[in-house]
Amino acid sequence: MSEQYKGKVSFYAVYILEAHPTDVWEMQSNVKDKVLFRSPRSEEERSSVANTCVRKLGIKFPSVIDSFDNHAETAYTGWPDRLYLIGPGGEVLYKSKPGPFGFHPQDLAAALKQTVGNS
Repeated sequence: MSEQYKGKVSFYAVYILEAHPTDVWEMQSNVKDKVLFRSPRSEEERSSVANTCVRKLGIKFPSVIDSFDNHAETAYTGWPDRLYLIGPGGEVLYKSKPGPFGFHPQDLAAALKQTVGNS
């Protein structure tokens, strides 16, 4: 989608809280996939984990990191993951249900099509 709407829509990945840190809620799927991070204890650790996640997931568009006080997560209820379409004035035009079960990129695609048309 980011390539399809390039020049019309800006895409960003926002790294928030670590979903399944080893010191809180380690998942067997994370062990299998070797995605093993403790809860970051500083801005530097959060940045390091976020950069590793972006590389490992192959995210091709810009990413930003929520502040250590979790301002973006609190404002947008982003945990564990969500998709948003934000209009030019900051209005929320589309908000997915919480992931992973509510994470449906095709719904975002439909909202993009309705908002900016086909590319």
